[in-house]
Amino acid sequence: MRKKYKRMLEVMALRDPASPAAPADWSVYMLRCGDGSLYTGIAKDVEARLGRHSKGRGAAYTRSRLPLALVHREPGYTRSQALVREAKIKALSRGAKENLLKTGRSARKKAQKP
Repeated sequence: MRKKYKRMLEVMALRDPASPAAPADWSVYMLRCGDGSLYTGIAKDVEARLGRHSKGRGAAYTRSRLPLALVHREPGYTRSQALVREAKIKALSRGAKENLLKTGRSARKKAQKP
């Protein structure tokens, strides 16, 4: 991930949650591609977005990896919150993503011993 983009997401994550915010109508979703890989994205209408992906009009990554299946969705985010959550999921290892699919929760980092 580009350093500039990562910094923007970090700033967005630090914004005051009590401040007036945009409607929380965005979702973060994960697709399992035909080759077994996982794709993560955000959308207001996940079903419509999945339809565009399936027709080859979605992300370039998914075009050559059809068929696709929706395997995970987290609704209720503002756009900025969804972008931050998407970046966090994309930063997870493959095993942690599979664990997220099984449990519905991300694994927390273990506290390091001093």
